[in-house]
Parts: sequence; structure tokens; C-alpha cells
Amino acid sequence: MKQVFIIILILTSEIYALAQKPGLIEIKEEVIKQAVMELNQAMTPPEGLLYKFGQKYQITGEYTMDITIRNKGEVVTVFVSDKKNWNIPSQNNLKDKVLDFEFSFKMPKNKDYKFSYTFKF
Repeated sequence: MKQVFIIILILTSEIYALAQKPGLIEIKEEVIKQAVMELNQAMTPPEGLLYKFGQKYQITGEYTMDITIRNKGEVVTVFVSDKKNWNIPSQNNLKDKVLDFEFSFKMPKNKDYKFSYTFKF
């Protein structure tokens, strides 16, 4: 009986651990869709991470950025492709923050995915 209990305990803890890990997304369109959804959430007032950052550093303007992500949702490059009503300090602060942004999902190893996203402040 003790062995059965231990086996059940081990299986339960493994299932719980798997549920806590970010999911692997392999299809490029799904990766981009999830990344855009997470950026939208981060830009949503009043609790979005990037929204709060913009408020704290008084970021103004509209910035379209080309973002490249890989592996565990790590941002590896950020390029400003378009901007409106912008200023250099806002652009640089936002670019640095996006470069530090981490997505909650994993992707196939050695695959890079690039997409554009427009930040409106």
C-alpha cells in the first residue's frame, strides 16, 4: 500500500511540474500569434507591464518594431522600423525594455521568428 501511495505521489508531482512549464509552440504562425497576444496584454492598462513602464518613463508616440525571438521566448533583436510623434529617449527606453521582455512559451531550438508589433503610447 505504501508503494502505491509513493507512485501516485510521484505521478501527481510530475503532472503538476509539467503543467507549470511554458508550452512548446512549433508552428511559426502560432508563435507569432501568442507573442502578439502577450504584448497586447503587456500594453493593456492599468496592469500591463509595458503600459506601466510607459507611464513610469513618460513614453510618448507610436513605434513599430521588428522583434526577433528564439528558444524559450527570448527577445534577441529589436529594430525600430517606423515611428510617429516620437522622441529619442522614449524610443531607446522602449527598445531596451522590449529587448528584456520574456515570453511565456518555448519554441523549437535554433529557430528564430521575426514579426512586427506597433506600440502606441
